[in-house]
Amino acid sequence: MFCPRCGSNQEAELKFCKVCGANLFAVRQVVDQRQADEKINWNKTWVAEMFASSEEAVRRQKELERIQGITPEIKRYNEIKGGVITASVGLAFMIFLSVFMQGIIIGGKVPADTAEILSRIWLAGVIPLFVGLALIFNGMFVSKKMLEAAKRNDRQTSELPDAVADRPALQSANTTEFVPARFSVTEDTTKHLK
Repeated sequence: MFCPRCGSNQEAELKFCKVCGANLFAVRQVVDQRQADEKINWNKTWVAEMFASSEEAVRRQKELERIQGITPEIKRYNEIKGGVITASVGLAFMIFLSVFMQGIIIGGKVPADTAEILSRIWLAGVIPLFVGLALIFNGMFVSKKMLEAAKRNDRQTSELPDAVADRPALQSANTTEFVPARFSVTEDTTKHLK
């Protein structure tokens, strides 16, 4: 048996690794239990992702973005940043091709019809330039409306009744910290009885 911690080869009857002291008995138990429970939950595999409906995929994507803290503001910022980078690459590509092809043409030994084609190859850089400009435009104007709609939605959901707002709550980022309660366990329990 190989030790999962240090990778050294150990005898099968040892309970602890001779090199690092890892509990090999516990490892054997987990491996043996895993082989007995070999049922596969297909809902947790890529197959389930593949067959999920488009609405389910969108919902999962939004939940993933919420967990990662990706807000509409951050998405808008990243879109504008991506547009600036793409447009800059397109512009640099156009300048490079223009200078490079002019050097080839000036170097001579190029027929006139080929020189005509080479002098216009720089136009290939127009595609990434326009894609970048479109991303910038979308981020500046279209995504701005989406950001405002998301802020309106957040404002509507944050307007909760005072009873709910007064309750102490855990911070979402740190679940190890507990907020001390200002009330007892039995307080306000009878008001829900009929």
